[in-house]
Amino acid sequence: MSKLVIVGTVAFDAIETPFGKTDKILGGSGSFIGLAASQFKVDSAIVSVVGGDFPQSYLDLLSDRSIDISGIEIVEDGKTFFWSGLYHNDMNSRDTLVTELNVLADFQPVVPENYRDAKVVMLGNLHPMTQMSVLDQMNQKPQLVILDTMNFWMDNALEDLYTVMKRIDVITINDEEARQLTGEYSLVVAARKIQEMGPKYVVIKKGEHGALLFHDDNVFYAPALPLEEVFDPTGAGDTFAGGFAGYLAKTEDTSFENMKNAVIYGSTLASFCVEKFGAERMLELSRAEVFHRLQDFKNLTQFEIELS
Repeated sequence: MSKLVIVGTVAFDAIETPFGKTDKILGGSGSFIGLAASQFKVDSAIVSVVGGDFPQSYLDLLSDRSIDISGIEIVEDGKTFFWSGLYHNDMNSRDTLVTELNVLADFQPVVPENYRDAKVVMLGNLHPMTQMSVLDQMNQKPQLVILDTMNFWMDNALEDLYTVMKRIDVITINDEEARQLTGEYSLVVAARKIQEMGPKYVVIKKGEHGALLFHDDNVFYAPALPLEEVFDPTGAGDTFAGGFAGYLAKTEDTSFENMKNAVIYGSTLASFCVEKFGAERMLELSRAEVFHRLQDFKNLTQFEIELS
């Protein structure tokens, strides 16, 4: 089984949706990615930073799931990254109310020595140069490097993003970001242009409409599982990425065919994430529940076509 290095935020979120609101709770891309990947019992480590205000109990929630937290720096006199958002009635759009970088503003990631030989690296949504510094610390080029990014970096650090994209194998972005990055409305054309920028595989997330996987001229589509209600979409994209990366680290197979399975596992875990506020659902998720929902996915997508 391959080691997995996860780089991302470990943070506080405060969320308001049509279903209710929270005070500060566990959030951050690194947290969601790590919790999703932990479903596969992989040897994973999170590289991040928190302030002295971050509860030990939250760190324990991660380590209790066999996630190595030695790469999470604690700045005792600093404050943890904080994000607050308000979701609209359609649950697809939101307003950011507060973003406080705090200790993240000066974050210099340090990969633990015993994870610098990891075969899989998941670069969560951070400044491209921060992502690059992690790759520079690896003893050799990992077997698979997955990058998540967002439109903020396209607006503010595009040249740096281009640079790190040349060193990755897979990029995961949403449809709006794919169109912004390439200037193309067609996602097929956009994916082709993104592959020319470096990554051999492109995953385009479409929220409640599923995800697309592109490699050369091959395309795979996975629908999102229809849910009775979506309680809180926060972290769903990171959960997808964590499931995707965790499955590939567990199976040690980075072929296009196996990435199809990884997309399904990522989509399955993301479908749980949205059922409660923040990381609450992921913290209580059982392997039996995942198995049953995978069966639901199989029933949804597999059928025979009668050709006449």
